[in-house]
Amino acid sequence: MRASLRPALDKLALAWRRWSLWALLAGLVLAVLATLVFLAGRYEASQVQAKLERDTANTIGDIRAGLARNVQSLQALQAGRPAPEAWALGARALLHERRELMRIEWRDDALAILEHVDSPFHVPVFSRYDRSIAQSDMALACANAHRFSGPAYSNSYFVPQSDGLGMEMMDVCLPLASGGQPAGYLVATYSLQEILSDLVEKQLTRSQEVSFTEADGTRLALHGQGRRGSRVFTAQQLLNLPGYTLVLRMDSWRAAPDLFPDVLTALVSVMSIALVSVLVLLAKDMRRRLRAERGLADALAFRKAMEDSLVTGLRARDLQGRITYVNPAFCQMVGFAPEELMGHSVPAPYWPPDQADEYRQRHAIRMSGGSVPPREGFESVFVRKDGTRFPVLIIEAPLIDAQGVQTGWMGACLDISEQRRVQELTRATQERLQATARLATVGEMASLLSHELNQPLAAISSYATGSMNLLQGDPGPDGHSSLALAMRRIAEQAGRAGRIIKSVHDFVRRRDEAREVVRPQDLFDAILPLVSLQAGKLGVRVELSFEKDLPSVLCDHTMVEQVLLNLARNAMQAMDEPAITRRLLVLAVRRAQATERTAHSPGWLEFSVADLGPGIAPQVAQQLFTPFFTTKREGMGLGLSLCRTVVEQHGGFLTLQPNQPQGMIFRFTLPVHSPAATAADA
Repeated sequence: MRASLRPALDKLALAWRRWSLWALLAGLVLAVLATLVFLAGRYEASQVQAKLERDTANTIGDIRAGLARNVQSLQALQAGRPAPEAWALGARALLHERRELMRIEWRDDALAILEHVDSPFHVPVFSRYDRSIAQSDMALACANAHRFSGPAYSNSYFVPQSDGLGMEMMDVCLPLASGGQPAGYLVATYSLQEILSDLVEKQLTRSQEVSFTEADGTRLALHGQGRRGSRVFTAQQLLNLPGYTLVLRMDSWRAAPDLFPDVLTALVSVMSIALVSVLVLLAKDMRRRLRAERGLADALAFRKAMEDSLVTGLRARDLQGRITYVNPAFCQMVGFAPEELMGHSVPAPYWPPDQADEYRQRHAIRMSGGSVPPREGFESVFVRKDGTRFPVLIIEAPLIDAQGVQTGWMGACLDISEQRRVQELTRATQERLQATARLATVGEMASLLSHELNQPLAAISSYATGSMNLLQGDPGPDGHSSLALAMRRIAEQAGRAGRIIKSVHDFVRRRDEAREVVRPQDLFDAILPLVSLQAGKLGVRVELSFEKDLPSVLCDHTMVEQVLLNLARNAMQAMDEPAITRRLLVLAVRRAQATERTAHSPGWLEFSVADLGPGIAPQVAQQLFTPFFTTKREGMGLGLSLCRTVVEQHGGFLTLQPNQPQGMIFRFTLPVHSPAATAADA
């Protein structure tokens, strides 16, 4: 159960490590954005509140200035102790100019009304109710005015009107004096509503609501346009008047707390949205990057598994010849650890010490780009860490990077030790089979000859013995006739022995029926595998030389191939001496020149096998084609003899001559296939 849950838990842990940082980053970004938006909103609200406070303070100043101006105008009415009619005329003019004044009264010391004038813009405020409803407040204000020796204001009071509404009023009382003695009071009645309408700047009331309130918040008068349903900013200022204090309240909807109240908040919000968008794009990019990294990791794992499963050694080198990569198969092949090979330059630790110069020259040519490695590869020899040597087949190709620039060379190395061993075993087996076949043939021929020649030779021996006996005495006439008969019998038996030998020769010549049309190239192609095996073992380099457009020959290709193979092996064995360092075997074919020996055929091809061996002494060359003559310890002395027989059976001839500067050349000719001659024979 735990084993089944472990992969799921590991996957969850990996997902948590991967996404926890993203979640933390997203949370921090959202927190920063929310803080910025909140601070921007608070800043904007503070700006609106500060402006509203300034507007309220300015409004207080405007109201104070207006009331002070009215006091001065009221005091001007009493200048020079005016007559009642003149006073009333001046009071009406003042009421006409100051709409906030509802009524002006001239009272005596006992607060009895001497004269009064009402505003022409309103119905007289005390037309429905008697003036006495505010008498106490007015008297208190006048008492304060007398005590201050200046204007004093009464508490506000509500006066119902005839239209069912009402107005909040406030009196200002100015003490009058004549000759230093009190001479009455001048009382002016204000409408708080009209004060707000006339003394407050019109621009403010278009977007704000201005009101007078009591200290406890009771609203006395209101002016302006209000917009409900939005956040309201409120500012309050005290209007301290002599004898009375009002609270001026200003409510503003101008800076309602919208989500984007101004450019700053909008800019912060836009930047926040942009930041979130970038964060989302970054998350998508990271997901794509993770997918790409996962795919790359899978590809690398697949490549690693593939490299580990290979039995072919892989080796990469840069343009300076330093080893940059080896796979496990290569390390196992040479016995060195990757750390012992990486970065190693020439000479490589797996080079044979005695061939290091040759390898270095080949390496320099390869690194300079002077030669293109053969596609089929080339053979070389490596040395393992324990000192053992083994043949390898190296196939190299340029290492090209993603930009198409060559950065080095990539080589695949195959250990062909087993292949060589199998080839050598096959070659040895084939040689033994061929030797056995030759021995069997020779034995068969010897048995045939001995069996067939036994009787004529025995008869010849008997006749000779009898003749000798007759010659020891006087043979007489009958003895002479017997001797003549014996001689005839001896001649007959000798002729019989010759016919036996000729029959054996005819037995050998009966392969004429196996001749066929063969291309010269096919003859060499058939023997090259066997020649290459022995050449590789003896370190001999094989070269082929062909003239162009050579015709085919008519021959027993098996016998001719055996001739070529025998001559090639003899040549390679001749060069198998330590003193001979340059070992070259040249197999060539060309058109033969017409000679007396080849005049009987329309065309001939000359095959040659040349070596660089020590050559053949003249006295040995004279007996070289003699049967059972050999210079080899294990030779039978029949190879060259049979070769000459086979060539002569085809109508050609086999010769030898010294090669220059050293070695020997064996040449033999074969007739060119002539379709006309073939048709005539048919």
